[in-house]
This record gives sequence, structure tokens and C-alpha cells, in this order.
Amino acid sequence: MTTSPPRTATTGGPSLVEGRGPLSTAVVMSLRTGLPPVCAVDAAGVADPWGEDLQLALYLLYELHYRGFGGVDDGREWDPDLLRLRARMEDRFLHALRTDLSEAPATVEEAFAPLLVEPVDLGDSLSHQLEKSGELWQLKEYAVLRSLYHLKEADPHAWVIPRLTGRSKAAMVAIEYDEFGAGRADRIHAQLFADLMEDLGLDSRYGRYLDHAPAPLLTTVNLMSLFGLHRALRGALVGHFACVEVTSSPGSRRLAKAMQRCAVGQAAVHFYAEHVEADAVHEQLVRHEVIGGLLADEPALQADIAFGCAATVLVEDRLGAFIRNRWAQHQSALRTTLAAT
Repeated sequence: MTTSPPRTATTGGPSLVEGRGPLSTAVVMSLRTGLPPVCAVDAAGVADPWGEDLQLALYLLYELHYRGFGGVDDGREWDPDLLRLRARMEDRFLHALRTDLSEAPATVEEAFAPLLVEPVDLGDSLSHQLEKSGELWQLKEYAVLRSLYHLKEADPHAWVIPRLTGRSKAAMVAIEYDEFGAGRADRIHAQLFADLMEDLGLDSRYGRYLDHAPAPLLTTVNLMSLFGLHRALRGALVGHFACVEVTSSPGSRRLAKAMQRCAVGQAAVHFYAEHVEADAVHEQLVRHEVIGGLLADEPALQADIAFGCAATVLVEDRLGAFIRNRWAQHQSALRTTLAAT
């Protein structure tokens, strides 16, 4: 006779939020009750791939592979009903990405060339806007939005390490070692961001602001989770990681100046100042060693790496446009304003 392994519920994890439509509501109810999601898998195939409902549902299911949710059985991470539903939503999301990027570059050189040159016109740059005219409430909203990733910074990219070999693995581990504090807990980048949030008077608990995050932000986090959880998308994850490292240093420099201008505290400035120098070094490693080594081992992944880069630019541009449009109308970019919380 066989027995099932004992089940444990995550303690101290973030709280579940309410759903934003039939898919996410079904996922929330399933996680709360332990029952299969009362939602036809076919419904996921017609949901808006960029919408609040599908993106929140995906985020909730992906989070089971990170820290889970308070009171939710740890075993639900591999629940076949939830995985089946997630796969259907992933198909929908990937199809939307590939459709929107049907004319995107197919080579690494073409994908990264525009990112290596600082544009003359920074009018569409959110970090430029924050540097020049950002107000304290906008810096706080920006930190709230980015907290969904930065409080687990580098975690999604760590999934690619066992899928690499040789040069690419060695360089990736070297970069991740820096991201995880080079052996010092107080230097872990996620901790540095938590310190930034406290300087801004924000709650630094992991996942605290999930309910505040609109779909365009959830999409940016879901993208790296999607790439990270699928070995078949390892090239796309490397492309995503490289895109982040290549574009991080200039943006971080502008955000550090924005924090200085608003005099929010040394920890808030330090988070971005740390990324200016570190990511400039990481950019060279990721381009020449991680990508170079991966292409030497698996040249067939070139198009996937380019796709990962293009998809990152796409979702970040969508998020930036969303935030700028909301702020231009003197409205909060959050689903629930901090003042109302």
C-alpha cells in the first residue's frame, strides 16, 4: 500500500487577492479550497491575453513556484488541474507575443543593436521623465509596481542555470552571484530594494502590493516566469536577461538622480546607484559569455534569444506607455491608490 506524502501549507507567504474575472476568480477559489478550478480550460483560450483576468491568473499560478501564498498547500505547485489551466493560458499569452512580434528581428545582432545606443530623444522614457520632473508620489507608485519583481530579483533567471553548460553557465552564475549579494545577505538586490521601499515609507513585505498592480505590470513579471519555467524557452530567458542587463545601467542612473532630487533617503538612491556600475559589467558578461557561449553550444537558439529580447522590449514599452498615460491624466497608475490603502 502506498501513502501520499504529507501536505503542508505555506506560512508567512503573501495573502491571496480577489480575482479580476472568471479565470483568476476560479484560480483563487481553487487555491483557497484545494478543489480543482471550476472553470472550463477552453475559457482560457478566448480570454484577452493582455487583460487583467488572464494575467492575474497566470501570476497566481506562477507564484506557486516561488514562495506560494499563506494558507495554500505547497503541493498545489504541481497540481495537474492547475497546470492544465496554466498551459492553456500560456498558449494564449505566447500566441499574442509571437503575433505582435511577427516582424521582430530574428538574430541576436539585430535584436540588440538598437539597445546598445542611447536614443537621442528620451521623450518616451519613463526613467527620463522621473529624473527630470517626477514627483514623490510617482516615485512611490513606480516602486510599488516594480516591487513584484525586485523583491524576487534574479530568481526567475536562476532557472536557466541547470540548462546551460561551459562558458554560458560560468558567466551566468557569476552574474547571479552578484545579484544575490556575493555572499552577503544585506547585499542581495531584493533586500536592497526592500530598503528602498522603506526609505519611501512603503511596505516592503514580499507580494504586499499585488492587488495594486495592473495587467501591464503583471505581464512584465509573467514573461520572465513563463520563460524560466520552460526548458524549451531557455533561449528566450537568456534573451530576456540580456535585454534587462543591457538597458539597466542608463535607466538606473536616471532613477538614482530622481531619488536624489526628491531627497528620499540614501537606501533609495543606493539601489539604483548599485545597478549603474554592476549592470554595466554584467552587460559585457551576458553579451559575450552567456549569449556567446550558448550560441556556441546551441546555435539553433539564436531566434529564441532574439525573441526573448524583443518580447522584453514589447512588454516594457506597454508598461511605460500605460504609466505615462495615467500620470499625464493626473491619475494613479495603480489599481488602488496608496492614499486609499
